Amino acid sequence: MSSRPSTPVILALGAVMCLIWGSTWMVISGGLDHLPPFTSAAIRFWIAGGLMAAVVAWFGGSEKGNSPSTALWMASGALNMALSYCIVYWCETKLPSGLSAVLWASAPMMTAIATRLFLKGAPLSTRQWLGFSIGFAGIVALFWTDVRAVGPEAWKAGLLFLVSPLAATAGATLIKKYGQDVRSMELNRNSMLFGAFIISIVAGITERNATFHWTPIAVASILYLAAIGTTLGFGIYFWLLRTVEAHKLSLVSYITPVIALALGVTLRHEPVYWTTAFGSGLVVLGVALVASQRSPQKT
Repeated sequence: MSSRPSTPVILALGAVMCLIWGSTWMVISGGLDHLPPFTSAAIRFWIAGGLMAAVVAWFGGSEKGNSPSTALWMASGALNMALSYCIVYWCETKLPSGLSAVLWASAPMMTAIATRLFLKGAPLSTRQWLGFSIGFAGIVALFWTDVRAVGPEAWKAGLLFLVSPLAATAGATLIKKYGQDVRSMELNRNSMLFGAFIISIVAGITERNATFHWTPIAVASILYLAAIGTTLGFGIYFWLLRTVEAHKLSLVSYITPVIALALGVTLRHEPVYWTTAFGSGLVVLGVALVASQRSPQKT
């Protein structure tokens, strides 16, 4: 089994993931001003998959472990990449980027439950459940006014959006259960390319007559999301996921909404309400309660 990274390494890489994934929501939204959602997502993952293939060719031999099974990378590509991101991209045509990131913050609760049910994880402590409850209350406070302000259609998009973190949770659970000894770079590469293949089929069916505007913003958006948001972000995520408890790693989803909201307000002039500061404070408090609770040692 792979050795567990040190706590400082985990914290540092977690912070990098927060910054990367906090920015991607705004960048996705900016790109969708010029390109249709599924085509944009497909191109992103084709480029990212190609970059990851180059990384595997150069550095893959230095990573210990087994090659991922076909079933595992196909499941990850279908769930973590294709289904999850098709929903994200389509819903961001209906919802502000900050609100989208907030909805994704439901992932830790889903992951915690999946860990308990399918990975035989230790029961969550009262303090951890309190942290999750407070964090979720913060999420509700953050998007409640925003959803009502966007309009009645936003509720439908918001409900659909919740399927995205659910799909990602299912994929992460499979990786934790069957992929702890596999090479994360190979898993990442195969998942991205298979996800790109599925999204391309969806784009070909639904966007044959769509309008494309290949502006500098559109091109920069795809390149940033492919190289930084996907290749680097998922590279870190899959590497940590092999050895770090899934529910702890998913706490990144509580930090990224705050970053995404701040960027959406400052750079895309998305609406902000008094609940933003209040909800953000609850989210941070919830993270502190969950992250500060040590899991009991197994005997």
